Amino acid sequence: MGIISWIIIGALAGWIGSMITRNNEEMGFGKNVIVGIIGSFIGGFLFNLIGGYGMTGFNIWSLIVAVIGSIILLSIINLFKNR
Repeated sequence: MGIISWIIIGALAGWIGSMITRNNEEMGFGKNVIVGIIGSFIGGFLFNLIGGYGMTGFNIWSLIVAVIGSIILLSIINLFKNR
């Protein structure tokens, strides 16, 4: 995947993840992209650990993996932020 693909998938995954975890009001475009890209690494790592496929390119599966990783990342952030 190219850098533009990472930014697009990252923005979508970060935005969807922030909507699910109710962080959308505090996040802008830049934070959504960063959370989405880091979330794609987390999701890809976890899916590879359990024997599945991680990021496979610019497709729906990669978006799902990135969203799951973003939700995990934002949930961990919320745990530390609420303490």
